[in-house]
Amino acid sequence: MMNHYNPHAHHIQQRFMYDVMASGETSTEYKDKQGGGAGQPLTKSENNDGKKTLTNGMSRVHRVMTDEEIAQGRQTRWTELEIHGKVKNLSPAVWQLTHLSALFLNNNQLSRLPPEIAQLTNLTMLDISNNKLRSLPTELGDMISLCHLYLNHNQLRVLPYELGKLFRIQTLGLQGNPLSPEISKIYHETNGAHKILQFLLDHLTINTHPPPERNWVMIRHADPERPIATFTVLCYNVLCDKYATVNQYSYCPSWALNWEYRKSLIIKEIRTYEADVITLQEVETEQYRTLFLPELKTLGYTGIFAPKTRAKTMGEEERKYVDGCAIFWKVDKFDMDRQQVFEFSSVAMKKASTSENMLNRVMPRDNIALCAVLKIKENVYANRRMTIPANDNVVGNPLVVCTAHIHWDPEFCDVKLVQTMMLAHEVSRILEDVSKKYMITQQQVPVLICGDLNSLPDSGVFEYLSKGQITRRHLDLKSFREDSCLEKFTNSSDKNVISHPLRLDSACDLQSIPFTNYTLDFRGMIDYIFATPQSLARLGILGPFDPQWVATNKILGFPHPHVPSDHIPIMAQYAIIPTTHQRQPPPPQQTGHPPAGVIGSGYPAPTQHSFLR
Repeated sequence: MMNHYNPHAHHIQQRFMYDVMASGETSTEYKDKQGGGAGQPLTKSENNDGKKTLTNGMSRVHRVMTDEEIAQGRQTRWTELEIHGKVKNLSPAVWQLTHLSALFLNNNQLSRLPPEIAQLTNLTMLDISNNKLRSLPTELGDMISLCHLYLNHNQLRVLPYELGKLFRIQTLGLQGNPLSPEISKIYHETNGAHKILQFLLDHLTINTHPPPERNWVMIRHADPERPIATFTVLCYNVLCDKYATVNQYSYCPSWALNWEYRKSLIIKEIRTYEADVITLQEVETEQYRTLFLPELKTLGYTGIFAPKTRAKTMGEEERKYVDGCAIFWKVDKFDMDRQQVFEFSSVAMKKASTSENMLNRVMPRDNIALCAVLKIKENVYANRRMTIPANDNVVGNPLVVCTAHIHWDPEFCDVKLVQTMMLAHEVSRILEDVSKKYMITQQQVPVLICGDLNSLPDSGVFEYLSKGQITRRHLDLKSFREDSCLEKFTNSSDKNVISHPLRLDSACDLQSIPFTNYTLDFRGMIDYIFATPQSLARLGILGPFDPQWVATNKILGFPHPHVPSDHIPIMAQYAIIPTTHQRQPPPPQQTGHPPAGVIGSGYPAPTQHSFLR
């Protein structure tokens, strides 16, 4: 069949309606309408139903539109294009057909494929078989929507490394090419096509410069004439080795997923920020012992760690690879008072073992949170030469730091919310003991809750933490809405809401940090630093990852050779407010979803403190 390309063919094709079956994908084709009525075969390869089987195994059905359909203004729909007939050059108009999902250029005499082909960003099928191509444009690697690429029977000896970026490829045809021995050997191995793509990706030179440093954004300033106790806190999901697989992150070279490579970048990132308190998630047990603890110890930190609950059921060797949460702090600024691990499955069993929802949905998830009660030391004051009034001195006071890694599955938003309720409940229990020991009220204890909460700012998890309560009617609760077990995690007499006594504000919002997790299929804010604003005044935050760098370098997602985790760290600086300067927090406002794109507390904005500007 010869379908010569006509740049005006989009007018001619209005005579034809196409219903397509192409390996489950929609497709259409241009046809010359001479010599055929509706349903009649136009070529020998078509049957009376107009069904054509292509040489690459795909098939499609076409139908010529009737005069009545045309008169009624019936519109055709086509997303595939065939160009056949010893074609040597292609019209630039082809590259404007960006709606195409399939393009068949096979059986021509093309010796060159223009780089402009990359403009066809919706192509899933490209057949360039049986041509005279000696090389391919590197831009072909930008066509990441491609699932099927046929390059059979050309004159290709080498392939551009950029082809390795085509991580969606299911079919790669290279038969009949004079491939180099190295490429040919890989191709003829079992699963050779995918091995070639991985080989190309692994050998792709990373020409991109590292991302620019993130800027520090000051929100308010401490009064330099007064002694102010300040510290910084970092929250970072480091992506543990066992989760960093080629299958999960197929857009990243395998060498850049290797732990030996990533771990040095992770430590470098942590060293760069020099936070006073560091909270980490997805830290493997063995890596905490052999990497994080000794490396950070040389920088003046000490820390604690707890693995997920499953570690209890494993042998010594298996336990090494269970991930968990870690907290580190600078020893010259804080001392350890006590530590506590919150195992959500255990809390569920103790508090609500008769609830089927708890038994079937919460208990099987072995997520944990880790809490450290720190005692503040003199070095939190930057200028220690200043005289500190006795009533304003926070040395010896507590700081409660908690880090958590909440369940990941989007289908389990109810589990995420219940785990967060447990977290707030257990932190509140810690505060009871801390307030008695330090002879202050629970509201006066400064609290940080950090972690990968796997929840967006419009989620029930965020609403519950930031507003102090959530209605039982919230959709995220699913079947828990009618479950009486939640009454064990509330301090409210109102049975229509589940509440907690902590007042918490998020350090970051979507305007300042558009995303903390960036992968091919997802980008958004799911990592947080929550603090009690009546006792901790936020002074500044680490600004966003440069979006221009991401766009310019066509970054599909993290990890990347310059970005070692699929998460980016977030960081904030706080001033510790002496108890004599703290104000009683106002009651929470009515619960409800915040406007889209807005992160806010359920409380009115805090009044400016006298020692802050």
